[in-house]
Amino acid sequence: MHIAIYTRLSPNPEKDDTESQLRDLIKYAKDREWTIVKQYSDIHVSGSKKGKDRPQFAKMMEDAYKKEFDLLLFWSLDRLSREGVAETISYLNQLTDAGVGYRSYTEQYFDSCGIFKDVVIAVMATVAKQERVRLVERTKAGLALARAKGKILGRPKTRVDSSVLAQLRSKGMTLEEIAAKYTYRDSKDRIRRVSYSTVSRLLTKREKELAK
Repeated sequence: MHIAIYTRLSPNPEKDDTESQLRDLIKYAKDREWTIVKQYSDIHVSGSKKGKDRPQFAKMMEDAYKKEFDLLLFWSLDRLSREGVAETISYLNQLTDAGVGYRSYTEQYFDSCGIFKDVVIAVMATVAKQERVRLVERTKAGLALARAKGKILGRPKTRVDSSVLAQLRSKGMTLEEIAAKYTYRDSKDRIRRVSYSTVSRLLTKREKELAK
């Protein structure tokens, strides 16, 4: 079976890790002797955004209609979408209409729900959307409290050299290998290891700047 993998890293990277998602999904596919033909990953993108506003998600749906893979494998329903019940079920129905199956790595019970499958998915989609709403509320409350205490918000600037990342990439290194190898000094002169998401973001930004 030819499959595609979709992962998503939210704007709150301390809570998510596409690298570990991808590692487990690849192992899951290999254990079943599935052939991975496509990998899609939206980095620092909220699942509440419409599908068309998530570049890799939009590309994935486009390729599904072209029948470039037989099944889409994702970590969990909330990694696929946090837009709500109607939108989530619509995406899954679009995949089905395109002749593409889908599988949630952490919610494999979907396959055994029978006629109640849409009901279970609706409940999960509702929970995912409500979790996001509560997260936004907690974040706003936390920021307001921090400002009230006079704290300066924002992350310290780093000194990651995107040109060095590009050189490593040109040597054939994967994003995971670059993240494992590259270190930098932060604004307090502490040695830090660059994350996978930072490597991906900076290289994408550099490509866009060079393309102008």
